Amino acid sequence: MRLRLTLEYDGTGFKGWATQPGLRTVEGVLREALERVFPAWSELAIAGRTDTGVHALGNVASVEVEGGPPTNRVGDALNAELPDDVSVRESAEAAPDFHARHSAQARSYVYRVYRRRTRSAFEARRAWWYPYPLDEERLGESADLVLGEHDFRAFTPTETQHRVFVRTVESCVWHRRGDALELEITANSFLRHMVRTLVGTMLERPPEELARLLEGRPRGEAGTTAPSWGLHLASVRYN
Repeated sequence: MRLRLTLEYDGTGFKGWATQPGLRTVEGVLREALERVFPAWSELAIAGRTDTGVHALGNVASVEVEGGPPTNRVGDALNAELPDDVSVRESAEAAPDFHARHSAQARSYVYRVYRRRTRSAFEARRAWWYPYPLDEERLGESADLVLGEHDFRAFTPTETQHRVFVRTVESCVWHRRGDALELEITANSFLRHMVRTLVGTMLERPPEELARLLEGRPRGEAGTTAPSWGLHLASVRYN
């Protein structure tokens, strides 16, 4: 049986999603839980391979399993074996050809910028504390420029495995929520560090400069890559 698992996790204590020898990763602890719950399993895949420190509210995994608990108990069984900073929010049987990464139509991220004059102990691992002056109207203009199809090579590391840098952004909006500004962005797929570098550039550069960068300029011309702890993979959309 193929399962679809919706995961949430606090990325603070993990070196990202992907298994790495000697390091604590989300994939690593999920694999350990699967070993304890199912007699056999294979083909584990994830929609978003999050980096070190990045959080997830709704990342999606697919996995082929044999035996184990009934479908309606899978989430409870895995959560009993997972550490406190990872949780299976939902579990369901999926179509035999479902693949968490390849079947995804779009992914949505939220980047949280904390704006209070003094730092927050509670926000320290969830948002980028940025108490410096910002023009929120111009941030909105920058977000509008990102919509549509662009060459985003300025917003990913120069040393990369990506061969194609064009992505299509279907929504990009800044929201004021209390003491925080949150960028909500949805695209067909993302380059590595793309959201974080867009955020850093929007905070540092005017909209007209961002527009030029979206024409496929080199990475060195863009702004700072915002820290990982402000980034949250919010959801993944499927047909």
